[in-house]
Amino acid sequence: MARQRNIWRLARRPVGAVAEGDLAYGAEALPELQQGQFLLQVLYLSLDPTNRIWMSDAEQYMPPVAIGEPMRGLVAGRVIESRKDGVEPGALYSGMGVWADHMVTDGQGLQPLALPPGVPLSLAFGVFGLVGPTAYFGLLDIGRPKAGETLVVSAAAGGVGQVVGQIGKIKGCRVIGIAGGPDKCRFVVDELGFDAAIDYRSEDVGARLDALAPDGVDINFEQVGGPISDAVFARMRLFGRMPLCGLIASYNDTSKDSSERPGPAVAAAWRQMLMRRLTVQGFIVTDYAARWGEAVQALGGWMAEGRIKTRQDVRPDLARAVEHLDSLYTGGNFGKLLVQVGASEDGA
Repeated sequence: MARQRNIWRLARRPVGAVAEGDLAYGAEALPELQQGQFLLQVLYLSLDPTNRIWMSDAEQYMPPVAIGEPMRGLVAGRVIESRKDGVEPGALYSGMGVWADHMVTDGQGLQPLALPPGVPLSLAFGVFGLVGPTAYFGLLDIGRPKAGETLVVSAAAGGVGQVVGQIGKIKGCRVIGIAGGPDKCRFVVDELGFDAAIDYRSEDVGARLDALAPDGVDINFEQVGGPISDAVFARMRLFGRMPLCGLIASYNDTSKDSSERPGPAVAAAWRQMLMRRLTVQGFIVTDYAARWGEAVQALGGWMAEGRIKTRQDVRPDLARAVEHLDSLYTGGNFGKLLVQVGASEDGA
């Protein structure tokens, strides 16, 4: 078995954007494999907006990563040695792991990953690992889409946004995506079948929404926060629904006083929710862990039918993971962001 691994550890809590020195990368010895454990060679690491939350000591849905501990992340990999009953070398697993090229684990937080015929590991992991279930449960359980309704999706060209919009179309919605740049906007309309897209970098989001959705918005699948969220929120219809998936615009915010942040006054927002009878519900995809198979089955069926397509943004080199992570917060990624850790996914 491999006797060393390369790994990222949290060296200090970032202030604002993740900076050089906040995480430390290096080689270290692997512990000996004990009974009930297996060695996983990590082939792909998923980079997600929540990585920044895990680095902080703010209130969150999981314990923060402790200083000096391996950086937490979702991984997909292949078993190369096992001392755990029922786990065979060569098997693929995905789930919660660490930013490393190898990990010794008892399997907690990991599940076997079966590849549909002809589907590469990067695609299966990119869709089924996190973003697909997030889109599925957030939109269907909280957004409750109905045919003929208008759905707005922020970060529409990202991993979750791509899938949300396409499920919305399957359910008969009119879908408007918000993305950064003409290439991303063309992609969500021409490739994914959204009805329209707004380029927040060059267009007035509120004015474009008035033109594209003059009767208002029924569902806002919110991932960004900030001024983009404000523009959509102000145009919600009576009994509108807002699945709150993320607030990526604020994850690197260093202001302590909420009055310094863009957005409507709290009292005004509450009044709008009251008068328009809005449902705003935050959610974490792990809330739906018991139903994960339902999402995977539905998403797999839609993919087989050609009704859901996705784009993966696969970046090389574990040593550049922090550099790649930054693109999530600057809009530099185009699709689900993965780091290819293994040499190749051929045959995986």
